[in-house]
Amino acid sequence: QVQLVESGGGLVQTGTTLRLSCAASGRSFRFNSMAWFRQVPGKEREFVVAISWNGGSTNYADFVKGRLTMSRDNAKNTLYLQLNSLKPEDTAVYYCAAADSPWAGAQVDAYHYWGQGTQVTVSS
Repeated sequence: QVQLVESGGGLVQTGTTLRLSCAASGRSFRFNSMAWFRQVPGKEREFVVAISWNGGSTNYADFVKGRLTMSRDNAKNTLYLQLNSLKPEDTAVYYCAAADSPWAGAQVDAYHYWGQGTQVTVSS
């Protein structure tokens, strides 16, 4: 059974840093594009950042540029997201996703594997 499990969410204060992890199991995603999306109640899921299979390409949403670092450890089948200078508007459920292709960018329909999400709440 293929699983993506996010961890690292929680309640944090404005201006702090948070690091999320996404551990994959059931198959290797070392040759697959992976991404983070986020969603708040009542709104559509929105793209945050994507990384290609080898880390050679990345695509960031404008609202996180300069504040975010994404990396992957293919040996551990794990994806990481570090978000700095957190703002209350970063409050959302953050989802990890994997595509079937080596590079999928921000195309949400290209991602067929999803985690259950981890809640990030930023207090003002």
